[in-house]
Amino acid sequence: MIVRNDDVKLEDLGKGVSRKILAQVSNIMMVEVSFAKGSIGEIHSHVHEQISYILKGSFELNIDGKKEIVKTGDTYYIKPNALHGVLALEDATILDVFTPRREDFLK
Repeated sequence: MIVRNDDVKLEDLGKGVSRKILAQVSNIMMVEVSFAKGSIGEIHSHVHEQISYILKGSFELNIDGKKEIVKTGDTYYIKPNALHGVLALEDATILDVFTPRREDFLK
């Protein structure tokens, strides 16, 4: 499977956040999420495992109440049901990989 960037829909999630679902099959999904400086990825949890790679910029990352600064080139793991969220410290982009795929993103 090849997915061309020109064929990927950009979703405006509001409040300075946008998302592109780059690829997905039943058991895995890759998503690019862009944040304007100061934008927030609200604290939330889900049943999926998540690995994220910072493509650009920096974030204050909160996982289960522990805050860390992550920047371009850093990777982090979110276990299922962990409370997590981010604050963009500058214009920034994350590459998220979920298993299984996020069905809620497809609606």
